[in-house]
Amino acid sequence: MKKIKTIFKDVKIYQGKKFYDKRGFLEEVFLENKIKKKLIFSIVSKSHKNVLRGLHLQTVRTQDKFITVLKGQILDVIVDLRRNSKTFGKYFKIILSEKNCRFLFIPKGFAHGFLGLKKENIVLYSCSNYRDIKSEQTVRWNDKDLKISWGIKKPILSKKDRNAQTLSQFLNK
Repeated sequence: MKKIKTIFKDVKIYQGKKFYDKRGFLEEVFLENKIKKKLIFSIVSKSHKNVLRGLHLQTVRTQDKFITVLKGQILDVIVDLRRNSKTFGKYFKIILSEKNCRFLFIPKGFAHGFLGLKKENIVLYSCSNYRDIKSEQTVRWNDKDLKISWGIKKPILSKKDRNAQTLSQFLNK
């Protein structure tokens, strides 16, 4: 598993490898000795094309996240919301897919979201902490201060994501 640096010091992309034969394929998804993080909680989500989830983070029981796509393709976006960070408010985006076999490690303090690009998209998240509904925060996907280019004007959103706070509101809490 090859590690690729990003614009953020602690955010890493891992290039995996699939092993194919006549039966299908085998893919190693998480190697603790490579990532050097303990991940205790995993979630699978299924999203249709043009579904946008995010931008989500937990502010009390913070989480490192390890993201991969089991089926389909997503535009994955993270935003640095670590208040004392030199890269605060900056974002990074990457295409993750079942075909490119890439994994994204997101450290605590980053908001995370993604847009489904194929008809069916199945995403596996592994996290360093359990979900804590009381500390969940959502920042508006199209916040004018973040200037994220998602490539879509009217995504399919949950009620929670439609009613998300602005970055300014998040900072003033």
